[in-house]
Amino acid sequence: MKIKFALLSTILFVGISFGQSEKDKVLETVDKNTIQGHIYFLADDLLKGRETGTPENKIAASYLANTLRSYGVKPDPKTNSYYQEVTLLKVDAPKRITLAIDGKELKQKVAIQSKLMKFTGDLVYLGYGLEDDYKGQNLNKKVVVIKGGGPDASGVRGAFGMRSKKSDLAKAAGAVGIIELIKTGNDTWGFIEHNFNAPRLEVAKTKEDYVKQKNQLPYLWVQDEYGTTALDMENGKHTVNWNMDSDNRHEIKSQNVVGIVEGTDPTLKNEYIIYSAHYDHVGIGTADDTGDVIYNGARDNAVGTTTVLSMAQSLAKYPTKRSALFILFTGEEKGLLGSKYYVENPILPLNQMVYCFNSDNAGYNDTTVATIIGLPRTTAGETIKDAVATFGLTAIDDPAPEQGLFDRSDNVNFAAKGIPAPTFSLGFRSFDGDVTKYYHQPGDHADSLDYDYLEKFFRAYVLAGRMIGNDPVTPFWTAGDKYEKAGKELYKK
Repeated sequence: MKIKFALLSTILFVGISFGQSEKDKVLETVDKNTIQGHIYFLADDLLKGRETGTPENKIAASYLANTLRSYGVKPDPKTNSYYQEVTLLKVDAPKRITLAIDGKELKQKVAIQSKLMKFTGDLVYLGYGLEDDYKGQNLNKKVVVIKGGGPDASGVRGAFGMRSKKSDLAKAAGAVGIIELIKTGNDTWGFIEHNFNAPRLEVAKTKEDYVKQKNQLPYLWVQDEYGTTALDMENGKHTVNWNMDSDNRHEIKSQNVVGIVEGTDPTLKNEYIIYSAHYDHVGIGTADDTGDVIYNGARDNAVGTTTVLSMAQSLAKYPTKRSALFILFTGEEKGLLGSKYYVENPILPLNQMVYCFNSDNAGYNDTTVATIIGLPRTTAGETIKDAVATFGLTAIDDPAPEQGLFDRSDNVNFAAKGIPAPTFSLGFRSFDGDVTKYYHQPGDHADSLDYDYLEKFFRAYVLAGRMIGNDPVTPFWTAGDKYEKAGKELYKK
């Protein structure tokens, strides 16, 4: 009787296993208690906001690596490690910059490109400093002063986007430095000063990068709030006295966390779905009204990180036909550095990565939806909509295109290589209200989240990933997308 009962139990278990739907597998592997456990740990004060390069950021990385290990997710097959070491440069702004034009000191200035500079001599005003402005000018061993941006690129964003072009033009003309006059108010200028004067991180450069940087011109931005300095420069001859220290640089180490689950189909397992999120946040900063200085980053991005962990737990137990690569990035808040490093140093060939399902968040103001940045831009859009609807939510596209969110998260580095890469985000209808209330604020705590909503949200992400992983048709960019050409080149379509 015992043998018959054991045989019957085995038959029933096998039958139930084969009879499970994808939804059943999600319900079995994704639950609110586990979600809360991950988020509460990652957003704990102990981790001091998980700033890249800090010991607390490394604690978070260790937690993630060992969570993947506990699920049975495999490490990088080449190194047998869950860590991809990322070498970054910490750059401190110059300690001293003095600048006087025609004997008048200009105090509101920041270094866009730092380099040892000791110069007294002629200054030439060149309008916007574009190609036509250089015609007929002798700029050999002179400093150029220019207006910010261009005729079709106004404001700070326009000026920032044109800085490399302007630097190249000035260097080719024989100039020794650039002063760009930025017409902006004190609030925006305060933001500029904070960003350029605070220590920053960047991906460690190659020898070629170092040579290129060494050859770049010293470059300053100077506040010209009402545009009067530019007007004064238009006529007559001008002189400048400019002294500047170089910046201070040293290497720091951080980690991307990686893991792999092999697919079940003998052919499709050679295609990988990337499940990604960044786990770093902004660390310690200005106190809020309560005196809290720790920016815990529960929404941004403990939620996204935990979304990927949920996917890993599900796929480790019930793999899909396609393989899965899990990547948890460092350095996103410092300029998408972890993902930038990864796409240049992938642990597996990029042309095997057929989709990147990123998760990044600022906050939410509608618990009936999941907001997918780039939803209609890939052929998996309808699959994602169906998965989200299964758990009582509605998938919507980016409601705030003016924010440029597609290009502000790690997905864009994969998209630029040609890999279809939307971002799965908490539900928001507009980038305001309860989004901006918590976005990069000390109040973004784990206990301020709606975990009933999160459970639906996480299950929707995991089901969508499972459905894409099992789809016999490989996902791709929607026809006409700006990254379609890169995709065709990557996959040789």
